[in-house]
Amino acid sequence: MRCLEPIYVWGAGAMGGSIGAWLVRAGHEVIFVDADEAHVEAIRRDGLRITGPVADFTVRAPCLHPEEVGQGIETVLLCVKAHHTESALDDLGHVLHAQGFVVSVQNGLNERVIADRVGAERTVGCFVNFGADVTGPGIVMRGNRGACVVGELDGSLGSRIHTIHTLFREFEPNAVLTANIWGYLWGKLAYGSMLFATALAEASIADVLDSQKHRPCLIGLAREAMSVAAAQDVQPEAFDGFDPAAFTGEAHDIDAHASLDALAHFNRGSGKTHSGVWRDLAVRKRQTEVDAQIAPIARLGSELGVAVPLTSRLVDLIHDVEEGRRVQGWDALDALSTSQ
Repeated sequence: MRCLEPIYVWGAGAMGGSIGAWLVRAGHEVIFVDADEAHVEAIRRDGLRITGPVADFTVRAPCLHPEEVGQGIETVLLCVKAHHTESALDDLGHVLHAQGFVVSVQNGLNERVIADRVGAERTVGCFVNFGADVTGPGIVMRGNRGACVVGELDGSLGSRIHTIHTLFREFEPNAVLTANIWGYLWGKLAYGSMLFATALAEASIADVLDSQKHRPCLIGLAREAMSVAAAQDVQPEAFDGFDPAAFTGEAHDIDAHASLDALAHFNRGSGKTHSGVWRDLAVRKRQTEVDAQIAPIARLGSELGVAVPLTSRLVDLIHDVEEGRRVQGWDALDALSTSQ
């Protein structure tokens, strides 16, 4: 089986723009879809430019507003922010072919949301950990290479997922095909909790990960996420310095510190120094993905009887910064540390 082209990259931002550009350069027929008018017009006029330490090139491909997409599309890489998943599915529901499928190239557990709307059999899991940012209309900076994993939700290894894996290797040659995509997604959630915490401070990801003062709360966040995963019999997977075994209830702190050292080292090698969450708060002054990414950990923890006080506190602190009740800075991160 081959992916039916054109491949619709729904969301031409940091993730979608990066992946789609590499696919265009590899000779695939790609159509970008994005709701940002300035971004769409720049891509139409000048092409989509990739900058940064990984590569510098420009590709040309059609770029549509969601309402311009015609009926019967079959291969969709959904790359919108987690909290925009539902609205994107509202648009997709009108145009997705009965045999079409959606690959969730997002952070969080959006595969669950997509599966509820289009069916689990038409939903494909994906995990990525490269750094990228939209630095201007029509311009995406890819800061590094990172883990890229695809897998069917039920762990099956049929022709479709092999085809998708081959496609993603055009973007990341070391892309992984897994029978345990949920393990990677929960590993990223634990790491994602720490990234949201780093966004509270006015500092780079690596500098916060290296902060000995704040490591206990970072470790605590990861341990809470791993506890919720364990309660669901999910076996988290390792990637890019994140070692899930280091954040179990039985692990020694020395192992957790070693994993944080590795994560800090990984991030110091990236041209993207701050998280997208940090940029949402500090630069774009807009809502983050906290309710769609991190809050579900707290909700699931409550349902499963797993205590997640740090995760709940983190969600509240992000809301405080979003809504102007708290200033982004080290003091905001201190407020998380003192809540332990």
